[in-house]
Amino acid sequence: MSTRLTMWRLPGEVCADAVLLVSELVTNAVRHTLSARVLCGIGLVTDGCLRLEVHDHGRPGRGLPRRRPCPEDEGGRGLLLVEGLADAWGVDRSRLTGGNAVWANLKV
Repeated sequence: MSTRLTMWRLPGEVCADAVLLVSELVTNAVRHTLSARVLCGIGLVTDGCLRLEVHDHGRPGRGLPRRRPCPEDEGGRGLLLVEGLADAWGVDRSRLTGGNAVWANLKV
């Protein structure tokens, strides 16, 4: 993924944010679904927008965990990172897996 982002000559900060976002989205797919595998996609959808997607085989519409972690919790902050870094993000039904497609957009 880093190679593709570098080929597109994206700023270093955008590349670092994109890698972190995909990592968090994949972690959620692995931890919160019974998916044997997930699909990841990146693309420049307009001149100024990078789209990141993670598709899983989870039950569509189940939603993502949304509780606020307590200070002593060791995890549970991934979606807070996604929310803070992405310009927009959400969940749709995946037409590729039939599960969830969690996506995030970054302005380039």
